[in-house]
Order: sequence, then C-alpha cells, then structure tokens
Amino acid sequence: MPANRPPKPPKPPEQPGTPEPPDAPEPRDSKTTPESQAAPGSASSAGSVPSPGDRTGVPADADNEHDSHEGEDPEPVRGADISKILEAWSYNPDQINARRIIADDGDERIQVRLDLGILQMHITGRPDGTRPMGFESLLEYFEAKLDDAREGGGKDPRPPRRPETQRPEKQGPENPTRETGESPSDEPDDDGTADSEAVGHGVGDTEHHPDAEPISGSDDAKEGTARLSSDDCQSLREEAVQYYHRYVAMMALGDYYAVIRDTTRNLRVLDLCRDHAEDESDREFLEQFRPYILMVRARALASQAITDNEPKAALHAIDEALEALKSHFEMEDEPNAFDMSGEVQMLRSMRDSLVPKLPISPMAELRARLAKAIETENYELAAILRDEMKQMKE
Repeated sequence: MPANRPPKPPKPPEQPGTPEPPDAPEPRDSKTTPESQAAPGSASSAGSVPSPGDRTGVPADADNEHDSHEGEDPEPVRGADISKILEAWSYNPDQINARRIIADDGDERIQVRLDLGILQMHITGRPDGTRPMGFESLLEYFEAKLDDAREGGGKDPRPPRRPETQRPEKQGPENPTRETGESPSDEPDDDGTADSEAVGHGVGDTEHHPDAEPISGSDDAKEGTARLSSDDCQSLREEAVQYYHRYVAMMALGDYYAVIRDTTRNLRVLDLCRDHAEDESDREFLEQFRPYILMVRARALASQAITDNEPKAALHAIDEALEALKSHFEMEDEPNAFDMSGEVQMLRSMRDSLVPKLPISPMAELRARLAKAIETENYELAAILRDEMKQMKE
C-alpha cells in the first residue's frame, strides 16, 4: 500500500431507516484452524488482532480482494464498537486491573484493562488459545523436535489434532468475575508483543512461521546438537510475552499456582534458547529477563506458602531464588551486580518481613529467658535454664 495515500474520506451519513448497530456484542470466532485462530468465544475475532502470519491487519480470507484494490481502505466493520465495554471498566494507570470472566463459550478467561482496550487470555494452555502444530505451545513443539534430534529420528513429533469441539476443562475459583489491581511490574518486553485475545488493542503476530519446519541443522541433528534458528527463537520470544502478560495478571489476582506455572514455563524458554540457539545473540537476548522471572516466581512461591501458613517454606523459596540470582550474575561475569539488583533487593525485603513470623526454636527461647533471668538477677532460674540448655545439647 503506498505510504503517502490520500486521507480517508469522511463517513457518509446513515440513510433513514438504517438499524442501529447492537451494543458492543461479544464477537464469535468463525474459524476453527488451531494454528491460526483462538478458541470459540475469542475476542480476537473482532478485527483488532491480525491472524498469525498476517502483517497487514487485513483478515487472511480478504488477501485476494485486498491485493486487487491496493491503495483503498477496507470498509469499516459495523456492530464491533466496544466503547460501552471500556466505559464500564475504567483504566487506572497506577495499577494492574485484572479480572476473571465467563466467555460466551462458557469457559473462563482472564482480562486485563489497558489504556487502549482490554487484553483477554485463556487461563490455561497458550494464552491466545491456539495449539501450534497440535502442541500446547511452540515451546513443547521445539522441545519435542530437539528430543527427536537427539534420538536421531526423523519422524514428525506432532500429536493427533484435538477435535475442534473438545474444550479444556474449566479451572478457577468459584467467583470468576472478581476484579483486582496491583502495581504494574517493570519487566521490559522484548521486541515481540503478545498475541493474546485483545479488544480495542492491536498486538503483534503470534509467530513468524505458524507451520514451523524442523529445527535447522540436519547434520548437527545426527550428532544430537540440533539448533534453533533466529526465526525459531523470535517465535519463542513472542510467545513468551503472552505468558508474561498472563502471569502478571495472575499475580494481581492472587492465583499464585498459575504464576508459578507460567514463570517456570518461561524459564524453560530461556534455557532452551541459551542452550540451543544457532546465533549467539539469540542465546544471550533473553538472559536479561532471567532475574525478573526468578524474582516473580519466588514471590509467588513465598506468597502461596504464607497463605498455607508455612513461613519456613516461604523463606526457603526466597533463599533458593537468591542463590539462583547469585549464580546468574556470576555466570554473566557481573558478580557486583548481585547486590545492586532490584530483584535481589525485593526478595531481601520480603525475607526480612518473613523472619519475625518464623516460629522461635526451643534453644533460642531458652537463651532469651536466660538473658532475662540474668538481667533481673534471678540466678536460681538462670541455673535451671542452663541445665535445660545443657540437656538439650546432649
């Protein structure tokens, strides 16, 4: 399309008798190809999100018509206005506004209010509801490819396609319309953007190649060292952004198990690219996000442990993450960055708040009582406490 096309002419007035468009209907998805469309009830069918691989914003079935009328704008869609939905849920820039909803297909979704619209995601599986090559996500697809390469096989690892009428089991709390808010996180997005279901907010393509070819490097594959191409890594990064949006929303909703699930999954993406990317830049690119993901995962683990009244388990989760962060900065040859890291400071602050909640050990309690007895010159009690401490050591 020419870059300097003439301005779009004003919309002609409606003819008398033209019916009013319906009030922001929930659009339904009429396409059923799992590699290119979200599940039924997807808000992405409203026309705000291009289908995977479509970089023009024009629906795939309109490509031929678009090519034959290059330079002309497509006709505006009637009945797709979402203004009333947005007005009913105001945007607060100081917090993450997330909620669970029941979609038209009866399944739950997660919604996040953005400045220009609403981001909508599935609560399990890939957030946009697609199954690339029949797998839950591209991560599982490439992991299967690598496993096959290690075994020296050449078979297609794709599982049988799931029937289109089959839906994932419903999960979630009893009240799926709960809304919440939390301070926004500072994880920087990479050069890809999420392709979850969006209303009034255009987001990027799902991946460069929805029908991915086998991993590059057939000679390497024979030796069990198959590599991910730059396009493979880019696709994995773009997909990881979808999971980032979801686990941030789940943290705001207090669904810590979902946060643990999605952050653990994204750490697998980092490991996969680091260990198998063909290009050095792809091996290194995602490592800048490892501290953030480790921190969020530790926060979720600790928060869930506190909810379960297990403060020791919460402390263990934080200490384990701090060790992982220390190892990361040492491997990055930046050991001094550990103490300066915002993620480390966040976890240390959380740890400090947990220590007073830990149960006092019997020995520590005896020491405290002994100190008080000596301070008040109650030497008889002090002698008894010393005997108890001696027996405990034995």
